[in-house]
Amino acid sequence: MQARPRLRVWLSALALVLALVSALVWPAGPAGAGSPVELARRAGLRVLEGRHLTLLTDRPARDGDGVPDLPGLFDEAFAAWCRHYHVDPAAHADWRAVGCLIVDRERFRAAGLLPVDGVVPDFENGFCAADRFWLVDQSNPDYRRHLLLHEGVHAFTLTLRSAAAPPWYTEGIAELLAMHRLDRAAARGARFVPTPIPERPGDVEQLGRIETLRALSAAGRAPGLEDVFALPPAAHRELSAYAASWAAAAFLAGHPTHRTAFAAAERGPLDRDFTNRLTGTPEWDGPRASRDFAAFLDDLDYGYDFDRMAVDWAPGRPLAEPHTATVAADRGWQNAGSMLAAGQACSFRATGRTTVGRAAGRDLESGPDGITLRWHRGRPVGRLLVAQWVEPADGSLPSFRVLGEGAAGRFTAAAAGPLYCKLNESPGELADNAGGLTVSLTP
Repeated sequence: MQARPRLRVWLSALALVLALVSALVWPAGPAGAGSPVELARRAGLRVLEGRHLTLLTDRPARDGDGVPDLPGLFDEAFAAWCRHYHVDPAAHADWRAVGCLIVDRERFRAAGLLPVDGVVPDFENGFCAADRFWLVDQSNPDYRRHLLLHEGVHAFTLTLRSAAAPPWYTEGIAELLAMHRLDRAAARGARFVPTPIPERPGDVEQLGRIETLRALSAAGRAPGLEDVFALPPAAHRELSAYAASWAAAAFLAGHPTHRTAFAAAERGPLDRDFTNRLTGTPEWDGPRASRDFAAFLDDLDYGYDFDRMAVDWAPGRPLAEPHTATVAADRGWQNAGSMLAAGQACSFRATGRTTVGRAAGRDLESGPDGITLRWHRGRPVGRLLVAQWVEPADGSLPSFRVLGEGAAGRFTAAAAGPLYCKLNESPGELADNAGGLTVSLTP
């Protein structure tokens, strides 16, 4: 797809502005006279140092707020960013960013640490210019840490990768590489653990990316992949745009069908033609990517497992005679190998036993009807679901439409297409399931 002229102009202008900001703000090095460290100390601000981050803040020292740990966590995140981009950290051992964690903006302006001439916009939460960034202090330590790392990713990509890619990528990758949890049981204190898909809500308090996308899906307004690619810069004033951009980056980096093409595109220039190069490679299947992304959003949940949730979209054979399919407990939607015509009737019967996780030190066993001890999206965990992927003619959101469930039943096909089966379970809790069901399908 061709980049729109206005977007090209905007990206070129942005690159120029960031270059000017880098040249105009704090021209001296981090330790010299007139440097940000010296300016901060003269103003009575706290200076926290790591290998790759100098953090300046007017936030008073408070036990347990996690602020003193931020430079060390930033260093660990830097190593993860290097791995993602195949950058040799030893070759950039002297790379350093300067960040300002701000409670009172006027105090930073008075200190000469926040330009007053409009070069830095009046940002709501954070802003990055080359290796300098600013963020507003947050009441929630998890969100404060995420925001600092998000701006840190911008500093990394702007300086080490000369990033000037379309907004969906620059914001999406900053969200993706900032996602993490703390390993508080580590021997040397809390450690940074990358979690491109957050594993549980408590790891990312106040972030709300998954909840935002769920709400959009429930309202019939979840974005398509092409919609995300076309997001203009101004869209990222809204939480929904950040959530959508993160989802696209997480999907492309994690899905087994698309991650190779995405990684190859990232090894090239991160410039304004990034999306065009990604979608223009011979390996890119646009309709397949759009459908896979829609299926991802349809089932999105904490801990989403791309490998176990990948869908086989093969059409299958017309169901003209009885057919038997095996449904694994540790996978998402599985192609049953049979295709129905729209309006065709079908009966199913399921047998077998599975385990769907553990509780109180024991395996949870289930049959086709599931177990009422645990529920997911209004149905018992382990319950057999039979569905079709439906793309409504009115343009509303495509989704897996459940047509039958439990041990046996009869239904009418909602569309011409294959049948899919799975056990009802969170996409993040499939790995500890075992066994499978045998499902007999009869026209």
